Amino acid sequence: MKSYRYEIILGIFIVFLSLNATCQEKTNSVKVSELKVGKKRKKKRKKKVKLPKIDLSHWKVTLPVANKEGKPVEINPPEILDFANNEIAKPYMYIDSTKGAIVFHAMPTNSKTRNTKYTRSELREQMVPGENNVNWTFAQGAYMKGKLAMDATTRDAEGKYHRTIIMQIHGRLTNEQRDLIGEDDNNAPPILKIYWDKGKIRVKTKILKNLNASYEEMLHEKAWDNDEGFNFEQKVGFRKFTLEVKVTEGKMVIILNKNEFKVYENIHMRKWGIFENYFKAGNYFQSRDKGASSKVRFYELEVSH
Repeated sequence: MKSYRYEIILGIFIVFLSLNATCQEKTNSVKVSELKVGKKRKKKRKKKVKLPKIDLSHWKVTLPVANKEGKPVEINPPEILDFANNEIAKPYMYIDSTKGAIVFHAMPTNSKTRNTKYTRSELREQMVPGENNVNWTFAQGAYMKGKLAMDATTRDAEGKYHRTIIMQIHGRLTNEQRDLIGEDDNNAPPILKIYWDKGKIRVKTKILKNLNASYEEMLHEKAWDNDEGFNFEQKVGFRKFTLEVKVTEGKMVIILNKNEFKVYENIHMRKWGIFENYFKAGNYFQSRDKGASSKVRFYELEVSH
């Protein structure tokens, strides 16, 4: 009888130990799985934050909003370095940290720069931060590379996407040239305009109307005309793409995604050598339609001379 009781007590004890071990195993399993989930969540959060590879220390930005004098707001270095915290800039130039890009947002407003009816959220190169009077010539050479994408754009009454200028090389008169022809500003024509146009990349440049024009005559904007333009074959749509612009004396090369090239090497490029120049990049929106707008993402932007 004693032996029988002993066997019962031993059996109960073994069952207790077994149940206790199972509970501990489940508890440990829950803790380990929770730990793994926690680690995965942390990793996912880290992956979501991306920053654009763009140094703004040699750029100023023009925004489609007016200041107290009615002129477009401009933010120069070093203030532009903190644009993400600038309340005026936030609606028009901001960081998309999920894509690692700066977004340039533009739409028709009353804030227009001189000699244009269109508005912009666009960067202007400054070789010396905060200074517009130091620029470069074709003889000195220049290079700009950008990785970008059209984020969004509206359509016109015919259902066609509104276009925007995403890169430029703008000409500039020196103070001496300005005074020589009696102008009241230093503005000269843009020798290069690169458009996002209905999902394709379109390039426009200038040609000299009279190849025998004198130095002084060539300084006038009316001496230059638009060429017929050029469309790259590849359709970029709303996908990410790369643009490069290379300038040397008498020559300008535009490269799309490292596999399509447009080369300008002619008398017009050589004649253009009289001007100083600077790069522009961003969103120079080409519509005044009510309710129209576009957003351009820049992931990378670099310039060298």
